[in-house]
Amino acid sequence: MIIVWILLGLVVLLAVVGVISYNGLIGLRNKVEEGWRQIDVELKRRHDLIPNLVETVKGYASHERGTLEEVMAARSAAMSGAPTPAAAAQAEGQLSQALGRLMAVAEAYPDLKANQNFLALQQELTSTEDRIASSRRYYNALVRDLNTKVESVPSNIVANVAGVKRAEYFETPAVEAAAPTISFGGAAGGGAGGVSASTQPGALGGPSTQPGAAPGALPQAQAPGAGAPDPTRDAGTPNA
Repeated sequence: MIIVWILLGLVVLLAVVGVISYNGLIGLRNKVEEGWRQIDVELKRRHDLIPNLVETVKGYASHERGTLEEVMAARSAAMSGAPTPAAAAQAEGQLSQALGRLMAVAEAYPDLKANQNFLALQQELTSTEDRIASSRRYYNALVRDLNTKVESVPSNIVANVAGVKRAEYFETPAVEAAAPTISFGGAAGGGAGGVSASTQPGALGGPSTQPGAAPGALPQAQAPGAGAPDPTRDAGTPNA
């Protein structure tokens, strides 16, 4: 009789563990889907800004047809509807590169840089890129948690039974890091705007990793003051 109660207790315990694992997996999967929808909304907003930006540039640099057509072609490819986050990241990376080249072209036209409509569009595009980067970090963190559950024991058994699969990371290609982002704010004393690298992943010229990177490859926050010069070092002391 005792053995029967022990077996019954084990069955109940396994059932409870199974239910908890199942609910946790379904909750994470739903959050991943919600995170992807947030990215999709920001990507669509980015796509909507590009035609106005191209038309504004065309009014000052109409002979730069090749660059303008390249941006619109990359936009069309990004809007075509990629089947997976990795494929979408590839298309968006190509679009970011094309936009970087367009901004580099605009740097050669002072009248264009002073155009209020262009400045407003450039600022809105930068803001959208920042929101995309923020949504990407949130989404990738959820993907990491889901994939950990899918691969861990005993939740992996429940995942196989429930049909919950690994999710893909949304990371732009590393080659995107070569694309510049343009600052149109004049430097102190009336200096011209310069070219600077964005610190946001996924922003124009931002650092990124390859699609499908392992969870450990996600960008980590740097501790405040990391990489700062040693205050004990005498700045006036020449190197040996």
